[in-house]
Amino acid sequence: MRLWQRRAAVLLAAAAGGVLFARPLLGAEAAAPTTPGVKIDGAYADWRNLWLPPDISQHGHNIDGLIYFLHGFMGVLFVGWGVFFVYCLFRFRQRAGQRADYNLVKAKPSKYAEIAVAIIEAVLLLGFSVPIWASVKNDLPTEAQNPLRVRVLAEQFAWNFHYPGKDGKFGRTAPQFVNTASNPVGLDRSDANAKDDIVSGEMHLPVDRPVICDISSKDVIHSFAVPVLRVKQDAIPGMRIPVWFQATKTGSYEIACAQLCGNNHYSMRAVMVVEPKDRFDHWLEEKSKPPEEFEEE
Repeated sequence: MRLWQRRAAVLLAAAAGGVLFARPLLGAEAAAPTTPGVKIDGAYADWRNLWLPPDISQHGHNIDGLIYFLHGFMGVLFVGWGVFFVYCLFRFRQRAGQRADYNLVKAKPSKYAEIAVAIIEAVLLLGFSVPIWASVKNDLPTEAQNPLRVRVLAEQFAWNFHYPGKDGKFGRTAPQFVNTASNPVGLDRSDANAKDDIVSGEMHLPVDRPVICDISSKDVIHSFAVPVLRVKQDAIPGMRIPVWFQATKTGSYEIACAQLCGNNHYSMRAVMVVEPKDRFDHWLEEKSKPPEEFEEE
């Protein structure tokens, strides 16, 4: 086998291996881990959707469209440059009576191709990526849209969700009140606004209503990730970073930490329950009730 043939064989083998071993997991392989007593929805789709999880968010189609275009564009570039590489291996192979020419080749087609790629990448960045990012990060829902506000506090290795009560006001929180077992967010129960606040390890949301999450961390950097909502935001100690979304389908979905945060990072997950408004209101009412006191017999 000649040298150029060996190189072409290595290239094709590498490409085939990448497709085989780097493919996304299918179906049940990539389904969200289950939580005892809760059926997790949102198993990953098939190859026709590039193995993306189902989209239940209002803005997700914009992100998915960008992902599809980028994959197609990268596929065209990969095939094009791969064909050109194989052509060069054959065209400029070592042959008897041929001598290498070290002068630079001045070819207009390659120059035009490089300029076209640069223009397309600039359009993708400035015309699509930045506007989509800005709409998610900067264009928060207004009060007229009646958004639900939730504070998300991360810690090793759990998520805590803090809801305001019926008054719509968050109670005061401070580090001195933090108790991992009974008061993970450090809520000051002597504050009048904190009397009806709700703290839960499970996130409940009403369907078709905007939600603004103020994300922070108690210890190290975490990352609030909900694949079915196309949402991912770092949780940074000392900062409260807003991110918003609107769920359009009911069900139970996984919240994961997408930032390596310690030895038990793998276990840092929670359940997000998207439900109709009446069931969400009932959950809020039940959670806002004071704990029952039992008399000892």
